[in-house]
Amino acid sequence: MQRLWGGMFVIRELWEGGGCSLSPLLAGQKLPVQPGKLVMLARKEWSKKCAEQTKPLNNFCRLCWQSIALPALTAFITAAFSSGKTAKIKDSITQKTTGLMRMQFWRDAVEGIYCDNPPHQPIATELWRAVKRHNLTKMWFMKIIDEREKNLDDRAYRNIQELEKYAENTQSALLYLTLEMLGVRDVHADHAASHIGKAQGIVTCLRATPYHCTRQKVFLPMDVCMLHGVSQEDFIRGKQEKNVRDVIYDIASQAHIHLEHARSFSKKVPVKAYPAFFCTVALDDYLCNVRKVDFNIFHPSLQRKSTLLPLHLYIRSWKKTY
Repeated sequence: MQRLWGGMFVIRELWEGGGCSLSPLLAGQKLPVQPGKLVMLARKEWSKKCAEQTKPLNNFCRLCWQSIALPALTAFITAAFSSGKTAKIKDSITQKTTGLMRMQFWRDAVEGIYCDNPPHQPIATELWRAVKRHNLTKMWFMKIIDEREKNLDDRAYRNIQELEKYAENTQSALLYLTLEMLGVRDVHADHAASHIGKAQGIVTCLRATPYHCTRQKVFLPMDVCMLHGVSQEDFIRGKQEKNVRDVIYDIASQAHIHLEHARSFSKKVPVKAYPAFFCTVALDDYLCNVRKVDFNIFHPSLQRKSTLLPLHLYIRSWKKTY
């Protein structure tokens, strides 16, 4: 930004190297506005750029955003997307070294954010504002990054406990951050977040199995597969025998157990924390649907969007339950 005459300003560049600038209608134009208003305009454009990058997130995430209190909304979107960005690194690379470099970028970004020196990148900038506004815990961001980095190896989980550990350090960590954004710091809420995060991680693994199989990969826990005499090749070929469905039943049952345990002490969880747990609507929907198709993970109906999710989310919000 360069000062011109009579209080006029022209924008030459905005956060060089950040991949974000004001729209073409504003860039390079003389604007008869006060410096403070121009800074607000620049921040608004920056936030808009960040919002555009969140479009790849699924529609249900967008519905859940509407349940988050307005002051925490931007922070929630940004944290969710930053977590999603690290999750997608694994699918977007062909060499592990490239993934490690990208993970290191996000690790350095978090370090810079907590030193009040965020990189000139839309997500990082918005994340810095969220950290300042809500005093978010650095440890949760680092756990997400560290666990995603460990997961860059294309190998199946050795057992269900390893999958749960991954879910705890990624999905649950994001829920802990969401609770902090909502102003909730409660041991019972954290306990519920831990189990819901594990359930979400397990369901995500199940939902992604058909996609992974098309890429000749299977990440389901090996101990459960071995228990039922099922090989990775059986999933890659899309077999639907009973022992294959038994594997899915055992894994889905573990997710259901975590959800039920999280609800067993819901009366001790502050109502203020409930919006953070509305992701359970989608988890319940998937577990119900996979049960209807007798745990056939490849059934076409499981790949279709549920038109009733918005209604179920509204009812859950109205009843103040999760």
